[in-house]
Amino acid sequence: HGECFMESVKKQGERATEEIEKRLYNIVGQLGMSGFSADRHDRVEDYTKQVAVVPVSGVTGEGVPDLIMTLAGIAQKYLSKNLEIAHGEGKGTVLEVKEYKGLGTTIDVVLYDGEISRGDSLVIGGLGEKKIIVTRVKALLQPQPLKELRLEKDFKSVEQVSAAAGIKIAAQDFGGVTAGAPLRAVSDEKKIPGIEKEIEAEMDEVEIETGDEGVFLKSDTLGGLEALVKTLREKGIPVMKAHVGALTKSDILSVKSTSKDPIIMTFGIKVPDDVVQLAKDNRIALFHSNIIYSLLEEYDKWVKDRRKREEQALLDETIRPGELRVLKGYVFRQSKPAVFGVEVLKGVIRPGYRMTLAKPAAAGKFHEDKVVGEIKEIQSEGMNRQEAKAGDRVALSMEDIVIGKDVAENDVLRTHFTTETNMQRIAKVRHLLRDDEKGMLAEAGM
Repeated sequence: HGECFMESVKKQGERATEEIEKRLYNIVGQLGMSGFSADRHDRVEDYTKQVAVVPVSGVTGEGVPDLIMTLAGIAQKYLSKNLEIAHGEGKGTVLEVKEYKGLGTTIDVVLYDGEISRGDSLVIGGLGEKKIIVTRVKALLQPQPLKELRLEKDFKSVEQVSAAAGIKIAAQDFGGVTAGAPLRAVSDEKKIPGIEKEIEAEMDEVEIETGDEGVFLKSDTLGGLEALVKTLREKGIPVMKAHVGALTKSDILSVKSTSKDPIIMTFGIKVPDDVVQLAKDNRIALFHSNIIYSLLEEYDKWVKDRRKREEQALLDETIRPGELRVLKGYVFRQSKPAVFGVEVLKGVIRPGYRMTLAKPAAAGKFHEDKVVGEIKEIQSEGMNRQEAKAGDRVALSMEDIVIGKDVAENDVLRTHFTTETNMQRIAKVRHLLRDDEKGMLAEAGM
């Protein structure tokens, strides 16, 4: 584990070596298509002209020494002016907030610029109403050499730390501090007001409250929230609110009252069952995952499902093209209401559809006469039906017509689908209509 790649590859069999080369040159080829000349790190002749590709295993750690050596070599050769130890105001990012025995609440910080000394004032981004936390460094704790900050339990106390470094900080007040928050350390208290404005501006870029329609976001960390906001904006998905912290019942009720089509996404947060149930009860779409792209997939599926639901609802409101023939010998009642048997020749008929008498025209098309009545009920084998389609034989009851006077046996009736409002609906759902319905539209010159 953690072996140098150059040593490890010598121990591989011929087939494994060939597979490594195949995958390596697949990456080299992709970089080449993007305009970058690349090769395996030990074969690069000029680092100013070629990209070094270092094979690394995330499972065994093989190749990590090669990666560190390559980075160190390139940095030493080309970034020597940037490798000076920075002095002055300390700048860092909070990695984690946790309890430490004997010190209470502490924060783990990556210090990427400047210095932090014991006794310095800290200005940190906060959550909610407490946007800025100002406190004083009580203790600086460093992990033992070559130990990882988040796993180490045995720390040594130091007076000062210079960038870049991982450091644990103890102070009087870390209430409201969250992972991912920006941090500044200053010895001159006169600089605090200016730094507070800088930190607040940084926090405002991530925590959003537009009040517009869009997605409501919650994340466990500021960094996670920032990544989620950025990804959604790149996809053109509007964001209504974005906050760090747990999802609460008040969030659900707030979204319900401010959004017509409420959607909530949570990233890295465990949502309580009662909050999930409240969202369901209020018909709020709630997506939660620890993977951003899973959230996007769920959102895309929701958008497609919503579009289908909206189209189906519009289709249900639309009077669809349909044609029927009054069957000879199947008049059961002549009027009030008329009850008679029909065969559906084309399209669809439903209760509530107004029907017109269709008469042939010289060109083989048709024109519509006056509306003769409205379908009250459709029945088949004694059961009410919500619709009948081409090929069905059913019984209709219709108000306002008299069989023998307004309509005769063998007459052809058509649904009254050509009103201006209905044709606007049909234009939006035409792709959902049956072929025989589209044929009727074509016959009508539409």
